[in-house]
Amino acid sequence: MDLQLLEDTLAAKAEPPFRARQVWEWVARGVDGYAGMTNVPAALREQLEREVPLSCLEVRSEARARDGTVKALFETADQRPLEAVLMRYHSGRRSICVSSQSGCPLTCGFCATGSMKFGRNLTVSEILDQALHFRRMEPVDHCVFMGMGEPLLNLENVLAACERLPDIGIGHRHTTISTVGWIPGIERIAESPMPVRLALSLHAPEDALRSELMPVNERYPLKEVVRAGRAFYARKRRRVFVEYVMLAGVNDRYEQALALARLLAPAGPDDPKVFKVNLIPYNPTDSPYRGSSRESIAAFRAALQRHGVDATVRLTRGRDIDAACGQLAARAA
Repeated sequence: MDLQLLEDTLAAKAEPPFRARQVWEWVARGVDGYAGMTNVPAALREQLEREVPLSCLEVRSEARARDGTVKALFETADQRPLEAVLMRYHSGRRSICVSSQSGCPLTCGFCATGSMKFGRNLTVSEILDQALHFRRMEPVDHCVFMGMGEPLLNLENVLAACERLPDIGIGHRHTTISTVGWIPGIERIAESPMPVRLALSLHAPEDALRSELMPVNERYPLKEVVRAGRAFYARKRRRVFVEYVMLAGVNDRYEQALALARLLAPAGPDDPKVFKVNLIPYNPTDSPYRGSSRESIAAFRAALQRHGVDATVRLTRGRDIDAACGQLAARAA
């Protein structure tokens, strides 16, 4: 829902300010139309139905994976494509992966979104409408900004959306913002009063390889990004996730695990564990890379843990509909 349009429309009708809050509360609960907003006058509901669409995004297609994951392809009013994903887990958790931009300007070599033409930043309402689309299906309780785009290049809108996510059922402590390491944005999140989580996309333990995989490393080198992560922890006392996609023969060797451990491990027994590594099995895209074997991933994880770095292997969701990590490219499945 275009929240600014809602407020402007209600103000033009001389409606009291609380009407906008009433409408938003219904929308945030997952109502699928104005007719269900029973504490809003019927005549006003009819007018809003005509003048303020329930969503500012148009659903172009939806795909459902064998594991229950749902991917939605949306289009903005100016015909910019974007995708978002609902992930269902056996524990009952319902997590949504939302986009902050249409496309992405940062061209990481292993990510399908980087091959798209960059469109623009998404508005607050366009970000929220991705979440609301899935909220109308069922309750949701976690959100990750790991869809299309670099969230810290659209940080004001991302943070404004985060402020409203608790109304939808997603607390700040269950919201994670992922970044390639855009340091000014990391510093800005650290200053925010919201206790959101931070995830750093590293994908290599040294600068030369990381620059090859992620050109942004030339601007914000690896050690500076890690330093920013430590500063975030010092300010927020929230552990920082490290995302590391496993590429066969590229970044999955034992000595690279040791180098990553040296970079991330506590300096001594009294130092806190700041980082937790998420090892991400590579999901096929049009890039030349291949995914590491299960055995290589397990060995990499074991090496990290032996050297003091907590590590898990991310559970892949929605790979059969191109909805998994790194696969979003605004194509119908």
